[in-house]
Amino acid sequence: MPKLKQGLTVAALIIALDQLSKYLVMQVFMLGDYIQVTSFFDLVRAHNTGAAFSLFANQAGWQRAFFITIATVASIVIVYLLRKPAGSVLFKLALSLILGGALGNLIDRIVYGYVVDFLYFHINQHYWPAFNVADSAITIGAAILVWDSLHKPQPHKA
Repeated sequence: MPKLKQGLTVAALIIALDQLSKYLVMQVFMLGDYIQVTSFFDLVRAHNTGAAFSLFANQAGWQRAFFITIATVASIVIVYLLRKPAGSVLFKLALSLILGGALGNLIDRIVYGYVVDFLYFHINQHYWPAFNVADSAITIGAAILVWDSLHKPQPHKA
């Protein structure tokens, strides 16, 4: 069980950072407000009813229940995988980051009906969709999963 406790601690830290940062953004910004921080980065308040990159955001509303269900099922599967003794430290870290991110965005979907995004990168007039701490944790976790799977020792063939 110690690995599960460590994984849940990482997930809880991600949730806390995510929710605190979103709370601060919601206290300072009105929807659509932004502050230019650098020539390539702004802080903005955006609401995303869709998935990553606002996929399905313009749908009739079915996506809220769909994404709540997906995040809930994924979280249950991840906790199950964290309980298993198998898996590298990187694998468990990746799952923990994804769990924290999924739950951070799940909280927003349940409480507000949308996810609060605020990190807004761009090059000149080419903007990356706004995202948040939870999205970052999910992305980093997914990258670690790919890295871990590509760097597993290969069995020797005779």
